[in-house]
Amino acid sequence: MPQAILSAQSRPLRSAAELASIITTVYERIEGDRHRNCWIYVRPIEEALAEADALLQRAEEGEVLPLLGVPFGVKDNIDVEDMPTTAACPSFEYVAAQSARCVERLTAAGAICLGKTNLDQFATGLSGTRSPYGTCSSAANDLYIAGGSSSGSAAAVASGHIAFALGTDTGGSGRIPAGFNGIVGIKPTVGLVSSRGLVPNCPTLDCPSIFCNSIAEGRILLELIEGFDDTDPFSRQRIASSSPSPRKFQFGQVSAGHLNSFGMPECNDLYTQACMRLSGLGGQARQIDFSPFAEAGEMLFSGPWIAERHAAISKLLDIDHGELLDVIRNVLSAAARFSAIDAFAAQHRLLKLRRQIRSLFEEIDVLVVPTAPRPFTISEMMEDPITLNSRLGYYSYFANLVDLCAVAVPNATLGNGMPMGITLLAPAWRDHALLDLAERWLPDAKAGLFDLKVYPQAAS
Repeated sequence: MPQAILSAQSRPLRSAAELASIITTVYERIEGDRHRNCWIYVRPIEEALAEADALLQRAEEGEVLPLLGVPFGVKDNIDVEDMPTTAACPSFEYVAAQSARCVERLTAAGAICLGKTNLDQFATGLSGTRSPYGTCSSAANDLYIAGGSSSGSAAAVASGHIAFALGTDTGGSGRIPAGFNGIVGIKPTVGLVSSRGLVPNCPTLDCPSIFCNSIAEGRILLELIEGFDDTDPFSRQRIASSSPSPRKFQFGQVSAGHLNSFGMPECNDLYTQACMRLSGLGGQARQIDFSPFAEAGEMLFSGPWIAERHAAISKLLDIDHGELLDVIRNVLSAAARFSAIDAFAAQHRLLKLRRQIRSLFEEIDVLVVPTAPRPFTISEMMEDPITLNSRLGYYSYFANLVDLCAVAVPNATLGNGMPMGITLLAPAWRDHALLDLAERWLPDAKAGLFDLKVYPQAAS
């Protein structure tokens, strides 16, 4: 078992009374935060308490359970045995017979799943406003979006409902909600973590993601859930080992001409300040041409990959007559514009962009971008849902298309109380080296691993 996982077990075992108190507290927090619409399904508290007792008994008998009694949530497009999966579409609902592989590994380590978190329907969106189960607001400011599509997972962690959560990430859904809630978001290399048990969105680009409060926690969680899965056709064998992050490193900084905060220049200022801080941590900035990344990102929804999304969802639900939100149906309808010729032409162009980007990473260790250009209020997003959603993905859409891993970390807070993060990106399979660098940005007190935290403005 990896050392990071063993270290989590080194703390004293909690007593039955302590575990019961933790579970009771988080259920009280969930009830008090219903207005934030973080959850679609919460299991009965009696079940959670009974599971805690059973886990404690196993630990007392000598079983190693590194996540003993740690409460977590799962985005509701990921299966959890005996819990409903809806993908935020009521007519799609089914009760899962088996948990997703990533969930299986976490529960085997002693974590307790409390339920299923809210999301943009079928994981199509970056705002958290596209759900019939209610709009999910940021834990920092109820007037602002939580970010999506993994909105409920991020807001629930930031609100202290759970210690960590699983999300998914196709074009930024594991990073943008982390940024707007002031927590850590880890987007692994596509294929590093099995996607078995995920409701497909763009299957060639989908991956589970992790929301937590520290890099040390994220490292433990990633080590638990990563690994090749021969039952998942999209799983990939690791092709390179991840060497440690160097003390002195080169980082790519988006040039001023390519920064775009869509009318909120203070967000650009916070990014520039973050790059100055990275320089103080041993980094040497290099101004990079962001245009290859931006062009690749535009392909996700302005190119034929929307047809893959349409194909995946239409196999699960009658798109024309099912309970899809109008905005989701409008997004998917764009698939009809693309032919097979378009799809191959876009793939060929993407390969050229990948080569260009790979050459850039021969000269830098990491690319640093704002996690999102700026926050939007819920009312702004509802007035112009497609345009503003597209703007949110300016710094995130490209990552899976060009085969990068990413870690989103908190940076600073705007005057309106909204957190703004930065995201560190590196080529595939450098996940753990990226976590090394992220930990220098966000050093942790190891003694507090998996303690429940509450975003200050969300505290009761």
